Amino acid sequence: MMKELLLLALGSALVSNVVLSQFYGLCPFLGVSKQLKTASGMGLAVIFVITLASLVSSVIYTYLLDRLGIGYLKTIVFILVIAALVQFVEMFLKKKVPALYASLGVFLPLITTNCAVLGTALTNVQREYNVLFAVVNGFATAAGFALSICILAGIREKTAHNDIPKAFQGMPITLVTAGLMAIAFCGFSGLL
Repeated sequence: MMKELLLLALGSALVSNVVLSQFYGLCPFLGVSKQLKTASGMGLAVIFVITLASLVSSVIYTYLLDRLGIGYLKTIVFILVIAALVQFVEMFLKKKVPALYASLGVFLPLITTNCAVLGTALTNVQREYNVLFAVVNGFATAAGFALSICILAGIREKTAHNDIPKAFQGMPITLVTAGLMAIAFCGFSGLL
């Protein structure tokens, strides 16, 4: 069982990276990756939200929706769970880490609409993961998101003062960098 959990974690974080191979969560990935500090803060917030959303949605689906025969309501229920968790994170950051709260700006409430969060919860149900596997998949998926956004932020910080042709400055060079990262992450497919 530990081997299966480890393979699931590696597969979710690296091989099937939510941003670089599934292309979920691109809005915060591109929008918050200008500085490593804000990118790491967003990564931690996403780790918390996706892991907890995976746990709560898996428990709700397994022990409530599926047993009552109303599994078709899963998307609506998962959206409500995610929205509540994001509100919790937002209130916590506003009170305890106001600088990070201010630097994340509009992207923090956008975690609610981040398709990576909902996609992970729905993937857990679709693949019929039990609660433990759902939590491991959620954590690993979020860790892969955090890893990707931090790598991109580090690269963007290094290239911010480079001599980049005018046509590639700003978002174009960011998209080229993200594309090259996606190609590099394809190398992890031989891992499993």
